[in-house]
Amino acid sequence: MKKTIYLDNAATTKTAPEVVEAMLPYFTEFYGNASSIYRLGAQSLQAVTAARDVIAASIGADSSEIYFTAGGSEADNWALKAAAEAYRQKGRHIITSKIEHHAVLHTCEYLEKSGFEITYLDVDECGLISPEELEEAIRPDTILISVMFANNEIGTIEPIEEIGRIARAHSVLFHTDAVQAYGQVPIDVDKLNIDMLSASAHKMNGPKGIGFLYIRKGVKIRSFVHGGAQERKRRAGTENVTGIVGFAKAAELSMASMEERIERETGLRDYLIARIEKEIPFSRLNGHRTLRLPNNVNFCFRFIEGESLLIKLDMQGICASSGSACTSGSLDPSHVLLAIGLEHEIAHGSLRLTLGPETTKEELDQTVEALKEIVKQLRGMSPLYEDFIKNKNSELQEESHVQ
Repeated sequence: MKKTIYLDNAATTKTAPEVVEAMLPYFTEFYGNASSIYRLGAQSLQAVTAARDVIAASIGADSSEIYFTAGGSEADNWALKAAAEAYRQKGRHIITSKIEHHAVLHTCEYLEKSGFEITYLDVDECGLISPEELEEAIRPDTILISVMFANNEIGTIEPIEEIGRIARAHSVLFHTDAVQAYGQVPIDVDKLNIDMLSASAHKMNGPKGIGFLYIRKGVKIRSFVHGGAQERKRRAGTENVTGIVGFAKAAELSMASMEERIERETGLRDYLIARIEKEIPFSRLNGHRTLRLPNNVNFCFRFIEGESLLIKLDMQGICASSGSACTSGSLDPSHVLLAIGLEHEIAHGSLRLTLGPETTKEELDQTVEALKEIVKQLRGMSPLYEDFIKNKNSELQEESHVQ
Protein backbone atom coordinates (compact mmCIF):
# COMPACT_ATOMS: atom_id res chain seq x y z
CA MET A 1 0.00 0.00 0.00
CA LYS A 2 1.28 3.45 -0.91
CA LYS A 3 2.32 5.86 1.83
CA THR A 4 -0.40 8.42 2.49
CA ILE A 5 0.40 11.98 1.43
CA TYR A 6 -1.83 14.19 3.53
CA LEU A 7 -2.53 17.57 1.93
CA ASP A 8 -5.86 18.48 3.53
CA ASN A 9 -4.70 20.25 6.69
CA ALA A 10 -7.33 22.98 6.23
CA ALA A 11 -10.00 20.32 6.83
CA THR A 12 -8.31 18.91 9.92
CA THR A 13 -4.85 18.08 11.21
CA LYS A 14 -3.17 15.16 12.90
CA THR A 15 -3.11 15.63 16.66
CA ALA A 16 0.49 16.24 17.70
CA PRO A 17 2.05 13.55 19.93
CA GLU A 18 2.88 16.18 22.58
CA VAL A 19 -0.80 17.19 22.61
CA VAL A 20 -1.96 13.60 23.10
CA GLU A 21 0.58 13.16 25.90
CA ALA A 22 -0.67 16.31 27.65
CA MET A 23 -4.29 15.15 27.41
CA LEU A 24 -3.91 11.55 28.58
CA PRO A 25 -3.73 12.15 32.36
CA TYR A 26 -7.04 14.03 32.22
CA PHE A 27 -8.81 10.94 30.89
CA THR A 28 -7.66 8.59 33.61
CA GLU A 29 -5.94 10.34 36.53
CA PHE A 30 -7.24 13.91 36.79
CA TYR A 31 -10.76 13.09 35.65
CA GLY A 32 -12.72 15.24 38.11
CA ASN A 33 -15.42 17.66 37.06
CA ALA A 34 -13.88 21.14 37.03
CA SER A 35 -17.00 22.53 38.71
CA SER A 36 -16.67 20.21 41.74
CA ILE A 37 -15.32 21.55 45.04
CA TYR A 38 -13.16 18.56 46.05
CA ARG A 39 -9.46 18.22 45.19
CA LEU A 40 -9.96 16.01 42.13
CA GLY A 41 -12.22 18.64 40.62
CA ALA A 42 -9.88 21.44 41.66
CA GLN A 43 -7.05 19.78 39.72
CA SER A 44 -9.18 19.89 36.57
CA LEU A 45 -10.12 23.50 37.24
CA GLN A 46 -6.44 24.40 37.61
CA ALA A 47 -5.74 22.82 34.22
CA VAL A 48 -8.58 24.78 32.59
CA THR A 49 -7.38 28.03 34.17
CA ALA A 50 -3.80 27.45 33.01
CA ALA A 51 -5.03 26.60 29.50
CA ARG A 52 -7.11 29.76 29.38
CA ASP A 53 -4.02 31.80 30.25
CA VAL A 54 -2.02 30.18 27.42
CA ILE A 55 -4.78 30.77 24.84
CA ALA A 56 -5.28 34.38 25.94
CA ALA A 57 -1.56 35.16 25.72
CA SER A 58 -1.45 33.75 22.18
CA ILE A 59 -3.68 36.57 20.89
CA GLY A 60 -2.74 39.33 23.34
CA ALA A 61 -5.98 39.02 25.31
CA ASP A 62 -6.88 38.74 28.99
CA SER A 63 -7.76 35.25 30.23
CA SER A 64 -11.19 36.52 31.35
CA GLU A 65 -11.98 37.21 27.67
CA ILE A 66 -11.57 33.58 26.53
CA TYR A 67 -14.63 31.31 26.44
CA PHE A 68 -14.23 27.67 25.45
CA THR A 69 -16.68 26.19 22.93
CA ALA A 70 -17.14 22.92 21.06
CA GLY A 71 -15.44 24.36 17.98
CA GLY A 72 -15.30 27.18 15.46
CA SER A 73 -18.85 26.80 14.15
CA GLU A 74 -20.32 27.16 17.64
CA ALA A 75 -18.12 30.18 18.29
CA ASP A 76 -19.31 31.83 15.05
CA ASN A 77 -22.95 31.12 15.89
CA TRP A 78 -22.52 32.47 19.40
CA ALA A 79 -20.80 35.68 18.26
CA LEU A 80 -23.43 36.56 15.66
CA LYS A 81 -26.61 35.43 17.38
CA ALA A 82 -25.74 36.78 20.81
CA ALA A 83 -24.50 40.10 19.44
CA ALA A 84 -27.65 40.48 17.36
CA GLU A 85 -29.83 39.82 20.40
CA ALA A 86 -27.85 42.07 22.73
CA TYR A 87 -27.63 45.07 20.37
CA ARG A 88 -30.94 44.83 18.52
CA GLN A 89 -32.22 47.96 20.26
CA LYS A 90 -29.39 49.92 18.66
CA GLY A 91 -30.01 48.49 15.20
CA ARG A 92 -30.59 45.42 13.07
CA HIS A 93 -27.98 45.80 10.35
CA ILE A 94 -25.01 43.42 10.03
CA ILE A 95 -22.20 43.47 7.47
CA THR A 96 -20.35 40.35 6.30
CA SER A 97 -18.77 39.07 3.07
CA LYS A 98 -19.90 36.66 0.37
CA ILE A 99 -16.97 34.30 1.01
CA GLU A 100 -17.50 33.57 4.71
CA HIS A 101 -17.62 30.05 6.09
CA HIS A 102 -21.15 28.65 6.13
CA ALA A 103 -21.14 28.83 9.93
CA VAL A 104 -21.36 32.60 9.43
CA LEU A 105 -23.43 32.70 6.23
CA HIS A 106 -26.10 30.29 7.47
CA THR A 107 -26.28 32.13 10.79
CA CYS A 108 -26.81 35.36 8.85
CA GLU A 109 -29.62 33.69 6.90
CA TYR A 110 -31.19 32.68 10.20
CA LEU A 111 -30.91 36.25 11.50
CA GLU A 112 -32.51 37.61 8.33
CA LYS A 113 -35.56 35.49 9.09
CA SER A 114 -35.59 37.08 12.54
CA GLY A 115 -35.82 40.61 11.16
CA PHE A 116 -32.16 41.56 10.72
CA GLU A 117 -30.80 43.06 7.50
CA ILE A 118 -27.52 41.67 6.20
CA THR A 119 -25.16 43.34 3.72
CA TYR A 120 -23.01 40.77 1.91
CA LEU A 121 -19.89 42.50 0.59
CA ASP A 122 -18.42 41.55 -2.77
CA VAL A 123 -14.77 40.53 -3.10
CA ASP A 124 -12.31 41.07 -5.93
CA GLU A 125 -10.83 38.32 -8.14
CA CYS A 126 -8.31 37.50 -5.39
CA GLY A 127 -10.96 37.21 -2.68
CA LEU A 128 -10.19 40.52 -0.95
CA ILE A 129 -12.93 42.77 0.36
CA SER A 130 -12.62 46.51 -0.17
CA PRO A 131 -12.28 48.45 3.10
CA GLU A 132 -13.72 51.48 1.29
CA GLU A 133 -16.84 49.54 0.28
CA LEU A 134 -17.15 48.19 3.80
CA GLU A 135 -17.03 51.69 5.27
CA GLU A 136 -19.61 52.91 2.74
CA ALA A 137 -21.92 50.06 3.80
CA ILE A 138 -21.96 51.16 7.46
CA ARG A 139 -25.23 52.77 8.53
CA PRO A 140 -26.46 54.36 11.76
CA ASP A 141 -28.18 51.04 12.59
CA THR A 142 -25.14 48.83 11.87
CA ILE A 143 -24.32 46.78 14.97
CA LEU A 144 -21.83 44.17 13.76
CA ILE A 145 -19.18 43.50 11.10
CA SER A 146 -18.14 39.86 10.66
CA VAL A 147 -15.29 39.23 8.19
CA MET A 148 -13.09 36.16 8.29
CA PHE A 149 -9.37 36.58 8.98
CA ALA A 150 -8.32 34.27 6.15
CA ASN A 151 -10.46 32.31 3.73
CA ASN A 152 -10.66 28.59 4.39
CA GLU A 153 -10.77 27.66 0.69
CA ILE A 154 -8.51 30.02 -1.24
CA GLY A 155 -6.31 31.15 1.65
CA THR A 156 -6.60 34.90 1.05
CA ILE A 157 -5.84 36.97 4.17
CA GLU A 158 -8.24 39.89 4.53
CA PRO A 159 -7.21 43.47 5.50
CA ILE A 160 -8.15 42.82 9.12
CA GLU A 161 -6.26 45.73 10.66
CA GLU A 162 -7.97 48.22 8.37
CA ILE A 163 -11.38 46.63 8.96
CA GLY A 164 -10.81 46.82 12.71
CA ARG A 165 -9.84 50.47 12.47
CA ILE A 166 -12.98 51.30 10.49
CA ALA A 167 -15.23 49.36 12.87
CA ARG A 168 -13.74 51.08 15.91
CA ALA A 169 -14.05 54.53 14.29
CA HIS A 170 -17.77 53.91 13.71
CA SER A 171 -18.40 52.23 17.09
CA VAL A 172 -19.43 48.98 15.41
CA LEU A 173 -18.56 45.56 16.85
CA PHE A 174 -16.03 43.58 14.80
CA HIS A 175 -16.01 39.78 14.79
CA THR A 176 -13.58 37.68 12.80
CA ASP A 177 -13.69 33.96 12.07
CA ALA A 178 -10.01 33.11 12.56
CA VAL A 179 -10.41 29.33 12.43
CA GLN A 180 -7.95 28.98 9.52
CA ALA A 181 -5.62 31.76 10.63
CA TYR A 182 -5.18 31.07 14.35
CA GLY A 183 -1.89 29.28 14.92
CA GLN A 184 -0.81 29.94 11.32
CA VAL A 185 -0.14 33.69 11.38
CA PRO A 186 0.36 36.21 14.23
CA ILE A 187 -2.81 37.70 15.73
CA ASP A 188 -3.01 40.57 18.24
CA VAL A 189 -6.61 41.46 19.08
CA ASP A 190 -5.74 44.88 20.50
CA LYS A 191 -3.57 45.95 17.59
CA LEU A 192 -6.23 44.76 15.13
CA ASN A 193 -9.21 46.19 17.08
CA ILE A 194 -10.96 42.83 17.12
CA ASP A 195 -13.94 42.59 19.50
CA MET A 196 -14.73 38.88 19.00
CA LEU A 197 -12.67 36.07 17.46
CA SER A 198 -13.49 32.42 16.75
CA ALA A 199 -10.90 29.64 16.66
CA SER A 200 -10.71 25.84 16.69
CA ALA A 201 -8.03 23.41 17.91
CA HIS A 202 -8.22 20.74 15.23
CA LYS A 203 -6.91 23.07 12.52
CA MET A 204 -3.56 23.40 14.34
CA ASN A 205 -2.64 19.85 15.44
CA GLY A 206 -4.98 19.95 18.42
CA PRO A 207 -7.97 17.73 19.25
CA LYS A 208 -11.36 17.92 17.58
CA GLY A 209 -14.42 19.19 19.43
CA ILE A 210 -12.84 22.16 21.18
CA GLY A 211 -12.62 25.83 20.21
CA PHE A 212 -12.88 29.24 21.78
CA LEU A 213 -14.59 32.57 21.36
CA TYR A 214 -12.66 35.67 22.40
CA ILE A 215 -15.05 38.36 23.68
CA ARG A 216 -13.50 41.73 24.48
CA LYS A 217 -14.33 43.15 27.92
CA GLY A 218 -17.28 45.50 27.71
CA VAL A 219 -18.96 43.72 24.80
CA LYS A 220 -22.51 42.81 25.78
CA ILE A 221 -22.78 39.15 24.83
CA ARG A 222 -25.38 37.00 26.52
CA SER A 223 -25.34 33.30 27.37
CA PHE A 224 -25.39 30.95 24.41
CA VAL A 225 -25.98 27.64 26.20
CA HIS A 226 -28.21 27.74 29.27
CA GLY A 227 -28.18 25.31 32.16
CA GLY A 228 -25.19 25.94 34.40
CA ALA A 229 -22.64 28.47 35.61
CA GLN A 230 -19.67 27.27 33.54
CA GLU A 231 -17.61 29.73 31.49
CA ARG A 232 -18.61 32.56 33.80
CA LYS A 233 -22.32 31.79 33.27
CA ARG A 234 -22.12 32.38 29.52
CA ARG A 235 -21.85 28.79 28.25
CA ALA A 236 -23.37 26.02 30.34
CA GLY A 237 -22.11 22.44 30.27
CA THR A 238 -19.36 20.40 31.88
CA GLU A 239 -15.99 21.65 30.67
CA ASN A 240 -14.18 19.48 28.12
CA VAL A 241 -11.06 19.42 30.29
CA THR A 242 -9.09 17.01 28.09
CA GLY A 243 -9.89 19.02 24.98
CA ILE A 244 -9.05 22.32 26.67
CA VAL A 245 -5.70 20.98 27.88
CA GLY A 246 -4.96 19.67 24.39
CA PHE A 247 -5.92 22.97 22.79
CA ALA A 248 -3.56 24.89 25.07
CA LYS A 249 -0.69 22.52 24.30
CA ALA A 250 -1.35 22.84 20.57
CA ALA A 251 -1.41 26.63 20.91
CA GLU A 252 1.83 26.59 22.86
CA LEU A 253 3.55 24.47 20.20
CA SER A 254 2.15 26.58 17.35
CA MET A 255 3.25 29.88 18.84
CA ALA A 256 6.77 28.56 19.53
CA SER A 257 7.23 27.28 15.97
CA MET A 258 5.21 29.86 14.04
CA GLU A 259 8.03 31.92 12.58
CA GLU A 260 9.91 28.85 11.37
CA ARG A 261 6.75 27.20 9.99
CA ILE A 262 5.68 30.31 8.10
CA GLU A 263 9.06 30.47 6.35
CA ARG A 264 9.15 26.76 5.58
CA GLU A 265 5.53 26.35 4.44
CA THR A 266 5.58 29.53 2.35
CA GLY A 267 8.60 28.18 0.50
CA LEU A 268 6.92 24.83 -0.12
CA ARG A 269 3.65 26.53 -1.06
CA ASP A 270 5.30 28.73 -3.67
CA TYR A 271 7.30 25.78 -5.02
CA LEU A 272 4.10 23.77 -5.49
CA ILE A 273 2.31 26.70 -7.14
CA ALA A 274 5.20 27.28 -9.55
CA ARG A 275 5.36 23.62 -10.61
CA ILE A 276 1.62 23.36 -11.23
CA GLU A 277 1.47 26.60 -13.21
CA LYS A 278 4.47 25.59 -15.31
CA GLU A 279 3.63 21.95 -15.91
CA ILE A 280 -0.17 21.71 -16.07
CA PRO A 281 -1.74 23.86 -18.81
CA PHE A 282 -5.11 25.60 -18.40
CA SER A 283 -4.78 25.79 -14.61
CA ARG A 284 -5.68 28.83 -12.53
CA LEU A 285 -4.39 29.80 -9.09
CA ASN A 286 -7.24 30.93 -6.83
CA GLY A 287 -6.70 33.49 -4.09
CA HIS A 288 -4.14 36.22 -3.62
CA ARG A 289 -0.62 35.24 -4.69
CA THR A 290 1.13 36.70 -1.63
CA LEU A 291 -1.58 37.77 0.86
CA ARG A 292 -2.45 34.15 1.56
CA LEU A 293 -2.00 31.58 4.30
CA PRO A 294 1.47 30.01 4.22
CA ASN A 295 0.09 26.49 3.75
CA ASN A 296 -2.70 27.08 1.21
CA VAL A 297 -2.68 26.19 -2.50
CA ASN A 298 -5.93 26.30 -4.48
CA PHE A 299 -6.22 25.70 -8.23
CA CYS A 300 -8.91 25.22 -10.82
CA PHE A 301 -8.19 22.90 -13.73
CA ARG A 302 -10.31 23.51 -16.81
CA PHE A 303 -12.23 20.69 -18.49
CA ILE A 304 -12.33 18.33 -15.49
CA GLU A 305 -14.56 17.63 -12.47
CA GLY A 306 -12.96 18.15 -9.08
CA GLU A 307 -14.67 15.09 -7.61
CA SER A 308 -13.11 12.77 -10.19
CA LEU A 309 -9.74 14.37 -9.53
CA LEU A 310 -10.06 13.77 -5.77
CA ILE A 311 -11.05 10.12 -6.25
CA LYS A 312 -8.06 9.44 -8.49
CA LEU A 313 -5.71 11.24 -6.13
CA ASP A 314 -7.08 9.15 -3.26
CA MET A 315 -6.38 5.98 -5.26
CA GLN A 316 -2.74 7.08 -5.25
CA GLY A 317 -2.74 7.76 -1.52
CA ILE A 318 -3.01 11.55 -1.79
CA CYS A 319 -5.55 13.28 0.47
CA ALA A 320 -6.86 16.62 -0.83
CA SER A 321 -10.17 18.45 -1.15
CA SER A 322 -12.11 20.66 -3.51
CA GLY A 323 -13.00 23.18 -0.81
CA SER A 324 -14.49 23.35 2.66
CA ALA A 325 -15.02 20.01 4.41
CA CYS A 326 -18.34 21.38 5.66
CA THR A 327 -19.73 21.42 2.08
CA SER A 328 -18.14 18.21 0.77
CA GLY A 329 -21.55 16.63 0.16
CA SER A 330 -22.77 19.47 -2.04
CA LEU A 331 -22.99 19.19 -5.82
CA ASP A 332 -22.89 22.97 -6.21
CA PRO A 333 -19.61 24.71 -7.01
CA SER A 334 -17.91 26.60 -4.20
CA HIS A 335 -19.63 29.85 -3.24
CA VAL A 336 -16.16 31.29 -2.70
CA LEU A 337 -15.02 30.53 -6.26
CA LEU A 338 -18.24 31.95 -7.69
CA ALA A 339 -17.78 35.09 -5.58
CA ILE A 340 -14.32 35.72 -7.07
CA GLY A 341 -15.88 35.62 -10.54
CA LEU A 342 -15.28 32.08 -11.81
CA GLU A 343 -17.78 30.45 -14.14
CA HIS A 344 -19.56 27.34 -12.87
CA GLU A 345 -17.76 24.96 -15.23
CA ILE A 346 -14.33 26.23 -14.13
CA ALA A 347 -15.24 26.34 -10.42
CA HIS A 348 -16.23 22.66 -10.59
CA GLY A 349 -12.62 21.75 -11.36
CA SER A 350 -11.16 23.07 -8.11
CA LEU A 351 -8.53 21.47 -5.93
CA ARG A 352 -7.31 22.63 -2.49
CA LEU A 353 -3.96 21.38 -1.24
CA THR A 354 -3.06 22.48 2.29
CA LEU A 355 0.33 21.71 3.78
CA GLY A 356 1.29 20.78 7.31
CA PRO A 357 4.40 20.65 9.51
CA GLU A 358 5.30 17.20 8.18
CA THR A 359 4.81 17.95 4.47
CA THR A 360 7.98 17.41 2.44
CA LYS A 361 9.19 18.65 -0.94
CA GLU A 362 9.37 15.03 -2.10
CA GLU A 363 5.67 14.58 -1.31
CA LEU A 364 4.83 17.69 -3.32
CA ASP A 365 6.88 16.39 -6.25
CA GLN A 366 4.97 13.10 -6.12
CA THR A 367 1.70 15.01 -5.98
CA VAL A 368 2.54 17.13 -9.03
CA GLU A 369 3.52 14.05 -11.04
CA ALA A 370 0.27 12.34 -10.07
CA LEU A 371 -1.72 15.48 -10.87
CA LYS A 372 -0.19 15.80 -14.32
CA GLU A 373 -1.14 12.23 -15.21
CA ILE A 374 -4.64 12.40 -13.71
CA VAL A 375 -5.51 15.73 -15.34
CA LYS A 376 -4.29 14.35 -18.67
CA GLN A 377 -6.47 11.25 -18.23
CA LEU A 378 -9.59 13.18 -17.28
CA ARG A 379 -9.18 15.69 -20.08
CA GLY A 380 -8.77 12.80 -22.48
CA MET A 381 -12.32 11.76 -21.61
CA SER A 382 -13.76 15.27 -21.86
CA PRO A 383 -15.65 16.25 -25.05
CA LEU A 384 -15.32 19.89 -23.98
CA TYR A 385 -11.55 19.60 -23.94
CA GLU A 386 -11.57 17.81 -27.30
CA ASP A 387 -13.64 20.62 -28.86
CA PHE A 388 -11.40 23.23 -27.25
CA ILE A 389 -8.25 21.68 -28.71
CA LYS A 390 -9.86 21.34 -32.17
CA ASN A 391 -10.84 25.02 -32.14
CA LYS A 392 -7.39 25.97 -30.91
CA ASN A 393 -5.74 24.03 -33.73
CA SER A 394 -8.09 25.56 -36.30
CA GLU A 395 -7.20 29.06 -35.09
CA LEU A 396 -3.49 28.28 -35.33
CA GLN A 397 -3.91 26.96 -38.89
CA GLU A 398 -5.82 30.07 -39.91
CA GLU A 399 -3.11 32.28 -38.46
CA SER A 400 -0.42 30.38 -40.36
CA HIS A 401 -2.35 30.77 -43.63
CA VAL A 402 -2.71 34.50 -43.07
CA GLN A 403 1.02 34.83 -42.47
